Amino acid sequence: MNIAIIADDYLPHSTRVAAKMLHELAHSLKEMGHNIVVITPEVFQKEKLKIDDFEDICIWRFKSGQLKISNLVRRAINESLLSVRAWKAIKNKVQSNTFDLVIYYSPSIFFGTLVKKIKKTCACPSYLILRDFFPQWTIDAGLIKKGSLKEHYFRIFETINYKNANRIGLMSEKNQIVFNTHTKNIYQTEILRNWAKLKPHQKETNTPSLREKLKLQSKTIFFYGGNIGYAQDMANLMQLVKKMQAFPQAHFVFLGQGDEVSLINHLAIEWKLKNFSYLPSVSQEEFKNILCEIDIGLFSLAKHHTIHNFPGKILGYMVQSIPILGSVNEGNDLMPLVNNASAGFISVNGEDETLFENAKLLLQNIDLRKQMGHNGYQLLKNEFDVQKIAEQIVESIGKENS
Repeated sequence: MNIAIIADDYLPHSTRVAAKMLHELAHSLKEMGHNIVVITPEVFQKEKLKIDDFEDICIWRFKSGQLKISNLVRRAINESLLSVRAWKAIKNKVQSNTFDLVIYYSPSIFFGTLVKKIKKTCACPSYLILRDFFPQWTIDAGLIKKGSLKEHYFRIFETINYKNANRIGLMSEKNQIVFNTHTKNIYQTEILRNWAKLKPHQKETNTPSLREKLKLQSKTIFFYGGNIGYAQDMANLMQLVKKMQAFPQAHFVFLGQGDEVSLINHLAIEWKLKNFSYLPSVSQEEFKNILCEIDIGLFSLAKHHTIHNFPGKILGYMVQSIPILGSVNEGNDLMPLVNNASAGFISVNGEDETLFENAKLLLQNIDLRKQMGHNGYQLLKNEFDVQKIAEQIVESIGKENS
């Protein structure tokens, strides 16, 4: 098949987990014998459309305004124009036989119109990989008022996004229940896990060392890598950092970008934390090198969420056999999945003492860390193998067409 993958972020310029995941999916589909074209925005290019190749994957990059910025009004405008700008750039290249399948990833919610136009031109089905219930999570967080004009505006695009999918893949059973209830069971849905390649990264000996850079040679490193924003409730993890000052051998490294970077750095200064370091985002290759040096992988989800995310960052930990330490919103089915597999410790956000005790256990027991890391890799093989995900998408669309 000729398959289009549509996303608002892609390699090599992106530092986000989703971009890496989609590149791995593209390669797996290509290995199955399919022809792949990735359609994605490029902020700084002058041409309306630029076609290039990255690691044997063909990419159509269309000119776009800035998307990953703190100015929410400008960001909303530029995201709202994604489909318009993309179709204007690619429409002369899309004929009746150009694509046999469209796979699109959300976030963003603004590709629904583009998918509709491609489907109409090519008479092909589409598969939505839904990873973010926007605008619901912003309403849960109090960033958008329920019933407001903002909510109404975003709900329009959300509905267009869903309506143009022949099938929608959600990351967990609880998410499927929440989504189907919210949308009154009018869409075809299934469980589609997040994914990763199973091959661990091997750090070359001449590459820079995180431990040497931060003078952490003798420390046990608790590492958080990824988006640092409202949805993650970073103050939750900073409270843990503060309590762990009682253990000098523990050091916390947070790496990434987002709306709460200023918050974590402010708290580090206010609380005079000596066991904390912040680093800005790095390239995917640097990130993988860093994962080779850490001891415990951290994540957090805000307690007010009514949806149940499986953060992509935990897959990077699993690939490298790193034990997981995190907290989630009540009812999130990631917690029993990881805990039952003994791949780490996940507790409910707000149970601060439990999170603290789990951190101490991992700090003080090297054998436990190794065993949980091993179990995490086995869980990855069983549930999150990118090859199985690629096969599932193709098979699901085949069923839709049969």
